[in-house]
Amino acid sequence: MSNAAADLGVLGVAQNLQQRLMSTGHDRPEGDRCPICFDLIELPMNKHSSINICCMKKVCNGCALTAYWQGLRGCEFCRTPHPGDAASKLAMIQKRADKKDAVAIKVLGEKYYYGILGVAKDVPRAIELCTEAAELGLLDAHFQLGRMYYNGDGVEEDKPRGIRHWQQAAMKGHVESRHMLGGTEYENRNYELAVRHYMISAKMGDQGSLNIIKKMFREGHATKAQYAEALMGYRDAVEETKSPQREEAKRLGL
Repeated sequence: MSNAAADLGVLGVAQNLQQRLMSTGHDRPEGDRCPICFDLIELPMNKHSSINICCMKKVCNGCALTAYWQGLRGCEFCRTPHPGDAASKLAMIQKRADKKDAVAIKVLGEKYYYGILGVAKDVPRAIELCTEAAELGLLDAHFQLGRMYYNGDGVEEDKPRGIRHWQQAAMKGHVESRHMLGGTEYENRNYELAVRHYMISAKMGDQGSLNIIKKMFREGHATKAQYAEALMGYRDAVEETKSPQREEAKRLGL
């Protein structure tokens, strides 16, 4: 095969990937829904929900507040009492990780990465666990690996590898990964692609993406129509995540 033909082949693969990136992942995954009320959790999810290590379910603050009012002091989903010390918490996480629970494996990886919950800091082990969780299909694990490799955070920097992890997650609706892809295109001054990525994540409810589109509009890299479309989509997405219980949780500072 000639060099010209090889270059055309590589270009074709890149164009096909770009087409898939832009045509898929416009809806958030089912894992972003609260398992009790079944509504999508507002972004950022770590602010508006909490994960219970007994069952690895992410419960929205509204449902957690309702359960508390009803007298429940354990897990809102599976009713397991909350573990009282670090050793018990670690054992609970390890038990689910041993059963190949992808979320538990990723959570265990975080403990090794930060050296918390009685676990010695071990970044290679953390990456190994996150990789296993990603192979099991956990989008959050792809996002974390993308960040580690792209930034050289505890591992040798490998930006293309980091981007590939974000691409895999973004095509399945992972909002943070989509936002990061927008950032890589912005850094490379590929403003048209950056806006397209940011518009997708903004219309899924990501305020950070919306703010950057507004900034790009002021810089002349995005149109007024694009910003208006993103703003309307963002507002619709956020509205879908609201409930009286969640609004009360916000009012109480939860």
